[in-house]
Amino acid sequence: MIADALTGKRIAITGATGFLGTALVERLLRSVPDCELVLLVRPGRRTDVNRRVEREVLRNDAFERLRSAWGSDFDDICARRITVVSGDVSVDGLAMSEGDRELLCNCDVIIHSAASVSFDSPLDSSIEINLLGPNRVLEACQQQGTAPHFIAVSTCYVAGNRRGSAAEVFLADTPFSMDVDWRAEVSAARRTRADLDAASRTPDRLRRFHRNARDELGPAGLPLLAAKTEQLRREWVDTEMVTAGRSRASSLGWPDVYTYSKALGEQALVELQGDVPISIVRPSIIESAFSEPSPGWIRGFRMAEPLFVSFAKGELDTFPGYPEGVIDVIPVDMVAAAIIAVAARGPVPEPEIFQVASGAVNPLRFKVLTETTMQWFQDHPVYDSKGHPTASTQWRFAGANGLDEQLDRAMSLFNTAEKMVHRLPMRGRNDFTIRLAQRRASLEQIRDYVLLYGAYGKCEALYEIERTTELWESLHPADRDRFGFDPRVIDWPTYIADVHLPTVIAQARVKTTPQPRTGPSRNERLRTAVLDPARHFAAFDLENTLIASNVVETYAWLATRRLDTAARLRFTMRTLAETPGLWRRDRRDRTDFLRYFYRRYKGAPVGQLDADAAEMLSHLFLTKAFPAGLRRVREHKAAGHRTVLITGALELAVQPLAPLFDHIIAARIDSRDGRYTGEMIDVPPTGEVRAQMMVDWASEEGFDLAQGVAYADAASDMPMLEAVGYPVAVNPETRLVTIADKRGWLCENWERSPGGPRPLLPIAPPFKVRASTDRLDRTHRTRRARTAVGAGQERSWR
Repeated sequence: MIADALTGKRIAITGATGFLGTALVERLLRSVPDCELVLLVRPGRRTDVNRRVEREVLRNDAFERLRSAWGSDFDDICARRITVVSGDVSVDGLAMSEGDRELLCNCDVIIHSAASVSFDSPLDSSIEINLLGPNRVLEACQQQGTAPHFIAVSTCYVAGNRRGSAAEVFLADTPFSMDVDWRAEVSAARRTRADLDAASRTPDRLRRFHRNARDELGPAGLPLLAAKTEQLRREWVDTEMVTAGRSRASSLGWPDVYTYSKALGEQALVELQGDVPISIVRPSIIESAFSEPSPGWIRGFRMAEPLFVSFAKGELDTFPGYPEGVIDVIPVDMVAAAIIAVAARGPVPEPEIFQVASGAVNPLRFKVLTETTMQWFQDHPVYDSKGHPTASTQWRFAGANGLDEQLDRAMSLFNTAEKMVHRLPMRGRNDFTIRLAQRRASLEQIRDYVLLYGAYGKCEALYEIERTTELWESLHPADRDRFGFDPRVIDWPTYIADVHLPTVIAQARVKTTPQPRTGPSRNERLRTAVLDPARHFAAFDLENTLIASNVVETYAWLATRRLDTAARLRFTMRTLAETPGLWRRDRRDRTDFLRYFYRRYKGAPVGQLDADAAEMLSHLFLTKAFPAGLRRVREHKAAGHRTVLITGALELAVQPLAPLFDHIIAARIDSRDGRYTGEMIDVPPTGEVRAQMMVDWASEEGFDLAQGVAYADAASDMPMLEAVGYPVAVNPETRLVTIADKRGWLCENWERSPGGPRPLLPIAPPFKVRASTDRLDRTHRTRRARTAVGAGQERSWR
């Protein structure tokens, strides 16, 4: 009996936080009551290993059955039977303490299920984890002088892109086997990473990364652009390493880097075995549970689920395979049961292989899979947010090639369209912009999955399971009932329709009822969160956030306040002609633009502009204000939050807004002898400077940035938005629309009150001269002002 054979045994498991690892932990705790488990877990960035196991393993719904059976004793039993040790199979020495290494190596059985299961991992990470990972555990045992039964989880697909029978033998014993030196592959992978890293630092590529960062973020400030540039550089290296892994695997006849690294891992493990008895279990594609711990149990998306969901949403109607082809699927509980049966059987002197697969004895053909899926979605359609069904009605077959090329062309069109949209001077949460970005991201994901499936579509191997079947038949009848791993019992249409798909749809969280969604929308929930009394402060940008105006319009109003009609007309035409150049300068560098533009205030009388600015509050700011924005400021004050205005507009222009805020941070220009010089006193509060000013102010006030709210409209405000816990994009430009949607930020569309004046350029109403001032005096002062302007610009500074 399996339970009797493992009674009192200490069993180590690597990869316990994964899909198969979680199933193994639950099954051993429930079915082998007297065994102890040692779990080797890699610590998280901010979470220790015990916390990871508690959150990622024991709280999983796989343990609901045990929680129900053990009741309030669940935590105590788990604490008594489970020991968690910190380690990392991807680094030499396993990053373990001496005590933890001794505990691991002195176990009776080690089940090594840790792996990088992604089919498109970078070449070197797959090598480090899948090839060298099991060898590092083996080496640790040899150094400790122990010989536990070492069970390594591999994959049937190490057989490569072959057709026909694939027996339970080592690759070296198969016809046409590749003679590959695994040590040379390790060295080459590490060297490739170093070479690509060096290539990513050439001047041409660095300029390209910087240009792409600017295309994405716009004038967001040097630190943010630098960080994005470095992120793009590293992503390029990783992407090239993915391509290198895919190419190397394909050149040697494997469908992807995962199977390539697993095959070499088997080769190295057998070569380095020494006195440690080894068993290798090769499952095919592991999918949702057949019956244990509950029918359909699954953790995350596996191989085909994204394609199913894309079909259900109407995003994909072509399947990358042949109708008569076989997809070799095995439920996760059968894999876990087979591994436990191998452990109970005990070690043998020579390495042995068990394949846990279905294709050779109970094949699931693509045609059955797609027809059952189509029928299921016809009976259980998926609905969009408006209650309309979205499922496609037919699923065509594209063979192993062709579909990826169609998706590549579509991706190229979407990328071009997105770049063009980002250059349009549009503002506000635009559904078209969001749908475009979401559709492009969805296509990219589908393309990646199709690329992977296309590789497996070429693989038509039938994995023999003679040794696994013999093991099954050797079990006691009670163990066969309790540890079932015979794939011949699976009725595929029933499994797909009644077990697998319902769980997949629940995991995908798509709508399965025609009723429109009820309850608050995401924006409503986020709006409630930003106004929660627990927030500490709210920081506001001004232009296009609270008012539909900018520094050019402010200057135009102040500069024309004391000009006659003819001068007003000349000023207006000249300024409108300058607008395209000013707009381009602003997009390149906001700080440079403000320094350049504010020189126009040179010679302006301080007293006169202060007086005119007070009038501008009602004539310009209030007529162009967004009422919803001003209400939001008052709502924050009513909630007990401190409010701060941080703007690149001049302090002299925004000072009349002081009663609305607790504090104002604005641009300042110097003055001498009662006149402004046009030279800035401080660095203008834009981009990263604005963010730093907000951070400094919050620190002085004792506020927590995580409890702060920030409102802004442009991608150049990203540093400020990212610095707080609750960013809000207001009337966002197209770049910010896309970024905010990806990051789940609140978006607000605030509009001006209808009926107000909307001139191309705001012009101040004529200044009413006192009756005692004669015409000659007015003419003299106007001429003097024109003389002092310079650069052909007429101003009323007197």
